[in-house]
Amino acid sequence: MGTDTLPVNRCDQPPWVIASPRFNRHPLPLEIQGVRRGHLSFFSRLEAIPDLAERARCFRDYVDLVFQTGKWRRETTPLGRRSLRNSYLRFLRGWMLDASSSEGAVLKGWVESRFGLPPVFHAGRIEGIDSREYLLYLAERMRESARTNAVEAQFDLLYEFVQYELRRRHPGVPSFTLYRGVRNLADYRVLENPGGNRAVVRLNNLNSFSSRLEHAWQFGGNVFEADVPAAKIFFRADLLPDVLPKGEEEAMVIGGDFEVIVRSY
Repeated sequence: MGTDTLPVNRCDQPPWVIASPRFNRHPLPLEIQGVRRGHLSFFSRLEAIPDLAERARCFRDYVDLVFQTGKWRRETTPLGRRSLRNSYLRFLRGWMLDASSSEGAVLKGWVESRFGLPPVFHAGRIEGIDSREYLLYLAERMRESARTNAVEAQFDLLYEFVQYELRRRHPGVPSFTLYRGVRNLADYRVLENPGGNRAVVRLNNLNSFSSRLEHAWQFGGNVFEADVPAAKIFFRADLLPDVLPKGEEEAMVIGGDFEVIVRSY
């Protein structure tokens, strides 16, 4: 919304730093307060597991244990069953189907609360807190969050697991070149046009990207190419195999102001 970030967040860098192009050029690690410390035994256990697929199973089993997401079948009330069944998996899958869905609103709300970056798009560009799009985002976020079993805490753990895996699989790699297919360039606020096919654009607080350029073309006649800090990768499909129906090229990226190369047909 506008140029604003929130004044505070729940990680170790302030919102205006995370949102800036400078952060993307000179990435820093990010850590959500208290998550690694609160799950120290889990991350210590990962250190002893050499196989990626086994670490992914360890993560899924740990979430099931801590948040009791597998116990919904034994709940006697519809509300209790729905609350336990609505795990992080439902929201990842809902996002992949439609980022402006109610599941998307909850995920954008998590980014807003943890990193201090409000959404700028939800079923349309958000022009202010009194806009129809922002009110829709708030309503869907509040409604769905009330039905879930600590889903934001599950997102916290997922983010820290992904960060652990990226550091372990790609030691010393601060960023990745990723691609985002774009149908309508008018949905994006262009902050700078330095010339040629380069621009600084304000991305939503959470965005889908692909690791393959040819895959990104499936989603629009334009593609943003961006160097994405590892710290801004909330989820990457290859790190949790078989979780999503789509391929391993999918990534969910925390937004802000990005320097991009704009490719067009």
